[in-house]
Formats: sequence, C-alpha cells, structure tokens
Amino acid sequence: MRFDFAKAIEILSRTPDTLHSLLSGISEDWSHVNEGGDSWSAYDIIGHLIHGEKTDWILRMEIILGQQVDRTFKPFDRFAQFQVSQGQSLEELLRTFAELRSYNLEILQSKNLTLEDLQREGIHPAFGEVSLAQLLSTWVVHDLNHIAQIARVMARQYHEDVGPWIAYLKILNSN
Repeated sequence: MRFDFAKAIEILSRTPDTLHSLLSGISEDWSHVNEGGDSWSAYDIIGHLIHGEKTDWILRMEIILGQQVDRTFKPFDRFAQFQVSQGQSLEELLRTFAELRSYNLEILQSKNLTLEDLQREGIHPAFGEVSLAQLLSTWVVHDLNHIAQIARVMARQYHEDVGPWIAYLKILNSN
C-alpha cells in the first residue's frame, strides 16, 4: 500500500486517546515497570513520544519542505525522555502528549501536501535521503510500534502467572 494521508491521520489522531484509555489512572506497578536492563516502561515510552512531537516529525517535515540548501536532519535523541520527563506524573505526560499531537496534526494538515511534496527528500543522519512520505509513514508505524511495546511490557508482568496458557499468548513469547 502506498502512503495515504487520510489513513495516516486516522492513526496519528487516535494514538493519544488510545494511550490515555490504556494508561490513565493505572498504578505505577503497571506504568513504571520495564522488561529489565535498559528496556523502557510505559512511562518512558510516553516521554519518548513527547520528545518526538517536539523535536522530530514536524521539524523534519519542515526541513524537507523548506527552501534551505542543507536538508540534513539533526540527530534525534532517543533517550531524552529520561531527563526531560523527570518529576512529571504519567497523567501530565499523557496530557502533554495529547496537546502536542493535536497541535502537530493541525500543522501537518495545514500544509495541504501534494504528491510532489510527499516525494521531496531530506537527509537522515543514518539513512541518507528519505522522502516525506517515508517520514510520515514512519510516524504512523512508530506510534503503532510503541503501543505494541507498551502492551508487551505490561503483559510480561503476568508471564509467570498464566501457567499453561502461555502456549496461546504470543505476546509473552515474542521479543
């Protein structure tokens, strides 16, 4: 399937409500637990999504659509949330994410992107030339990836408790 702007908006606009429904009001036993080591909790993931709303998707789109000669993206700090989110409650993070996403979708929709715009390119620091359609597609899949990650991290809390049903629970048998 080729990138479809309307379908992308369907997911991007629903992510904040999806995360709010899943996470709002739950205990820290659910929201702050991770899978061990350097893995992320639901709380960490929401902070990461906020950082992306502030420093990634829209800024990179503006670089691609802009007139500047240098279309190179600044590297994205995938771990900034560990400092930026400190001291904030999960409820605050969910609210901030929803506000930023709403604002960013207004900007995105105001661009009235054409097929030509979607084919324009910027320079990713690791991947080289990437199109706006690829960037926007990645934004959608990034959301879905982190929703799945949150569900997996939460499900693993009952890994030992499901007994023999683990054979039917793929979420507990995947990485």
